[in-house]
Amino acid sequence: MLQFKTIYGELDVELYDQDKPVTVRNFLRYLTNSDFNDNFFYRCQPGFVLQGGGIYNPYPLDTHPFTNYLTVTPFPNISNEAWSGVHYSNNFGTIAMATASGNPNSASQAFFFNLANNGGPPNYLDAPTNNGGYTVFGHIISANSTNVLNWINANLYYGGYGIVDLGGALSTCPVNYFGDVAPNNNQLSYFTISLLKARVTTTNNTRVISWNTLYGLTNFVEYATNLPPKWQTLTNLIGTGFQTNVVDSSTNKPGRFYRIRISH
Repeated sequence: MLQFKTIYGELDVELYDQDKPVTVRNFLRYLTNSDFNDNFFYRCQPGFVLQGGGIYNPYPLDTHPFTNYLTVTPFPNISNEAWSGVHYSNNFGTIAMATASGNPNSASQAFFFNLANNGGPPNYLDAPTNNGGYTVFGHIISANSTNVLNWINANLYYGGYGIVDLGGALSTCPVNYFGDVAPNNNQLSYFTISLLKARVTTTNNTRVISWNTLYGLTNFVEYATNLPPKWQTLTNLIGTGFQTNVVDSSTNKPGRFYRIRISH
């Protein structure tokens, strides 16, 4: 579970770690390596995609005109998992990996949110003939996240509010002002990503699972006893937005693994 904090609002994302393990591990590697620090969305086409991950700005709070950017140093490319195991369509609200044209196995650091149902016509992002298909590895799970993407689709447009042409990969760069002039560094569409983590401690011979719940959504506490995991539900609750503790009293069951799954 990830949460993107953006200038447009928060995007709560469930990852398909069981179905797309290579893709999810790759994404989390960049996240834990701090490679997404000072990242900004550099491509926005309302009704199509919102893209980030490949570029960062070394001077994000500087008010000088934005003239320079750096690319995230890539790890080795990963294999295309679009049609491996369960297939997920590039529908509205999903997150997928970007690839280089002509190379289905070129996904690395860049990703995008689908702002429409792009699996079929006219964009065909699911089609195996279209660069092998684009691997969907998660989806937004809250009404607030849906509202954020709907707002982007309804309010951003080139030459008016929110999109400027800076050339090349930044030809549809989203910004936070009206007009088509070049932005200052602090006028780009920055995002930060946090990973929902559970902490397990032992107290009075019981296991205590602690995490920050997501407000208004059903938070499932699940466990497995072997790897690869077959998850079973320990309990579930409606999130309050604050830290919550759940006790697993089955202390005679060694080797348990835990995860938090969010549903809406």
